[in-house]
Amino acid sequence: MAALSLFALLVTLLVELFSYHSVFGEVIALNDHNIDSVLGGSDIAIVNFYADWCRFSQILAPTFEEAGKKIKEEFSVPGRIVFAKVDCDKETGISGKYRINKYPTLKLFRGGNIVKKEYRGQRSVEAMVQFAQEQAKDPVHEITNLESLLELDAKKRHILGYFESKTSDNYRIFNKVANVLRDDCEFHASLGDVSLPERTTGDHISARAPNTVHEDQPYTGSLNNYEALQQWATEKCMPLIREITFENAEELTEEGLPFLILFHHPDDTESVDLFNKVVAEQVVHEKVNINFLVADGLKFAHPLHHLGKSTDDLPILAIDSFRHMYLFPHDVKKDLGIPGLLKQFIEDLHSGKLHREFHHGPDPTTPPSVPQIEVESETKNIPRDTSDEPKPAAQQKITSPPESTFKKLAPSRNRYTILRDEL
Repeated sequence: MAALSLFALLVTLLVELFSYHSVFGEVIALNDHNIDSVLGGSDIAIVNFYADWCRFSQILAPTFEEAGKKIKEEFSVPGRIVFAKVDCDKETGISGKYRINKYPTLKLFRGGNIVKKEYRGQRSVEAMVQFAQEQAKDPVHEITNLESLLELDAKKRHILGYFESKTSDNYRIFNKVANVLRDDCEFHASLGDVSLPERTTGDHISARAPNTVHEDQPYTGSLNNYEALQQWATEKCMPLIREITFENAEELTEEGLPFLILFHHPDDTESVDLFNKVVAEQVVHEKVNINFLVADGLKFAHPLHHLGKSTDDLPILAIDSFRHMYLFPHDVKKDLGIPGLLKQFIEDLHSGKLHREFHHGPDPTTPPSVPQIEVESETKNIPRDTSDEPKPAAQQKITSPPESTFKKLAPSRNRYTILRDEL
């Protein structure tokens, strides 16, 4: 019995040892069993979503492996930076969860949280190593003089922390939140004696919105509650709905997420308020899958033209998938607030229904969900079939959706296998 127990103990130790090295010793193959522990146990994880049959995946594989090896040598602390990979043909659940629609896709995770921005830099060992090194830098800027807070970039969002010590639990959690949101806000911390004027009642955190100085908004929750602080900071750093302009359109496109855009007249604040309310109440969970945007319909008249609309038709709601544009099939002012309509519109994009129905007409058991732009079939002169039998496919009219206005900024076909093209 003792021998059996000793054997069981040795097996357990070997399993733990194997798991340790498989997680921290090389590029990790993720699956349903280890993905949560690997990503959740890593400060930074760079994940390669690939397919063995994709030639771009085949080209990237040795480069990614070499970059992972170099980072492991530089950052030897377990869980500091992890390079991982997902075979999307085998792990369909994982690839579906993260909406992988092109191979290879390199996604960034911080503290188990996916970051919207993908890695789109050079596919070289040096470039990927440098990217990982940048991610490992301290996300918090230390403030040595409180007067310098008056000189922060007014166009950006800032989270300000005042702490007794850098070794405190409060600061540790603040730094962890900063690591997750470093692309969306600038985080600053004043420590020790320098922070005393702001710490009359203890450690303190506040948020500063763009174009404000003396209107900092204090955080009133528990400083050592990571989830509460992260939720508060996320709300301050990441507006749910952003405005798209000619200046930031390319940057937003680089995030790789489809656009749900409300085109509105610049004087129409009512429609914008309604859009904000419905998104926040009904589809906020989709913020990692789609970009919610508003656009000046007078400045962006060209996309409206693609949709067969003009500025006289504003407000207009549409999805741009970077291949096609799809028009919301209901009246924005009258129907947008009806529960479920906007949610279904987005789900129809994810499932491919919008694309499928535009090309082949409504699904047999589903009523039309979007206005159809009809193109005459080459078989239009075939005599009309007056029977009750369904018409042959050759006699059905084929529809075609408007092309994406932003497709020229979409991922290059010279670097990816674009799965959308195969739908």
